[in-house]
Amino acid sequence: MDAEFWQHKWENNDIGFHNHQANPLLIKHLEQLALPSGSRLFLPLCGKTLDIGWLLAKGYKVAGAELSKLAVTQLFDELRIAPHIAQVDELEVYSANNLVIFIGDIFNLRESILGKVDAVYDRAALVALPTAMRAHYTRHLIDITHHSPQLLISFDYDQSQMDGPPFSVPAVEIEQHYGNTYDMQLLASADVEGGLKGKCAAKENVWLLELKERRLNVVV
Repeated sequence: MDAEFWQHKWENNDIGFHNHQANPLLIKHLEQLALPSGSRLFLPLCGKTLDIGWLLAKGYKVAGAELSKLAVTQLFDELRIAPHIAQVDELEVYSANNLVIFIGDIFNLRESILGKVDAVYDRAALVALPTAMRAHYTRHLIDITHHSPQLLISFDYDQSQMDGPPFSVPAVEIEQHYGNTYDMQLLASADVEGGLKGKCAAKENVWLLELKERRLNVVV
């Protein structure tokens, strides 16, 4: 699965993965990150999600990374915000007020470009990547966010019944990618109503990932 795959999805408006409301799981579980107003969240592979507008309205700052320029232009149009546009290395940057989106390959995004973030909200990135890319992605995400805590949403289903994306990323794999860095807490797990894409039974899981040292320091 390459960049061209996702570019075609946006160009053809084949974006069934795009929710038409802020994600109820974000609304319900964001408080688990214990972020004060004004905190900065990073949304990898953010598309034009309505979660961004919801977070901004709640007083948070948002940084996102997205491959499709079309998605980002639609995002700013729908938010009715005129972005400042700049080029930083291989990335195009759209920014305005408390929002900045980096357009291009997320693997070209460095910590020094992204800046400080207080937490990661990964609703659609890990599950969008095939198995061969997920280890690279998770290491990169940990590095550029300086081990920030995460609210992670994943799917768990029989991959033989349906091709992704979204892909099945079970707990054992999440542990492989993140277990050495984070304490993992399963906040919620529920059946996907009607099955995933109406094709197969699936669980949608919500994870809280907190840096091991952070939790130890709180205990001490």
